[in-house]
Amino acid sequence: MNLLKPILFSAVQPSGTLTIGNYIGSILHWSSMQTTHHCIYSIADLHALTVFKNISSLQQSKLDTLCFYLSAGINPKQSIIFLQSQVHQHCQLNWILNCYTYFGELKRMVQFKQKSKIYAKNINSGLFNYPILMSSDILLYQSNVVLIGKDQKQHLELARNIAHRFNFLHGKFFNIPDSYIPNKYSCKIMALLNPTIKMSKTDVNHNNVIFLLDNKKSVFNKINKSVTDSENKIFYNSDTKPGISNLLNIYASLKRQNIHEVEKIFKKTSYKDFKYLLACMISNKLSVLQEKFHYFRNNLPYLKNILDYGAYQAKKIAQKTIENIYNLLGL
Repeated sequence: MNLLKPILFSAVQPSGTLTIGNYIGSILHWSSMQTTHHCIYSIADLHALTVFKNISSLQQSKLDTLCFYLSAGINPKQSIIFLQSQVHQHCQLNWILNCYTYFGELKRMVQFKQKSKIYAKNINSGLFNYPILMSSDILLYQSNVVLIGKDQKQHLELARNIAHRFNFLHGKFFNIPDSYIPNKYSCKIMALLNPTIKMSKTDVNHNNVIFLLDNKKSVFNKINKSVTDSENKIFYNSDTKPGISNLLNIYASLKRQNIHEVEKIFKKTSYKDFKYLLACMISNKLSVLQEKFHYFRNNLPYLKNILDYGAYQAKKIAQKTIENIYNLLGL
């Protein structure tokens, strides 16, 4: 590991087909950070168990997620890419950090409250303790920076609090990680039919979501059906115009343009024409991504080698952290 570069950690759950929201919010930014950071990218399959029970689908989803990482430009020779479940030290540190986390802190987690409503018949302990495992993921690698969306900010604050608490009791040990949120717009893509909630790969209404494997016809249908308003004026205001603001956000993020520049470009454009141009742009982007995806997906030995080598690299770092913690705690 190049100690001159800050360590960046990020992860995506393989709990379903990835969406354009996952791509824009995190994966899109990962490749460019490889030159400035030592990047550690995990496929968080242990986290997926909180809501994901179809084992055969999970196996497929893990490989699909890896292929999307590679298709987005993540280079396994530059970055560490691995399956969370293949590095047992995540679970070791998870238990230790449980003992440095207060019950009241977990009760205040907004995502637990939200998921408890969505998965009312499956409110398992994993959903409640999820933020501690996330803290373990981050602190295990002495991460300096964590790329997250706004909805994960509270979880990162918990990781920072746990690290501070551990350091106070045992001396400075953990780095205190900072968040990296790409920008205030692209970090959160909303559902197409209900732009007041986040786009989710587990949404039962697929018209809310653009999946990275959607074909051109599907993209056009979903964008055409997306909620806007009756004003027919294109400008960004997430409070009064959440629908068109969400579409502007998608366009600006994929184009890597400032959202206010995009507003000017489409100032005199109708919603109908804007939706058409947006659908064309998304389809073209996905077409390139999908071509690369299928190339990698058809090479299983290559994918296995990446995961095996990634787990080997991650374990070397993780084991050093665990050994040092065990020595500190007298274990």
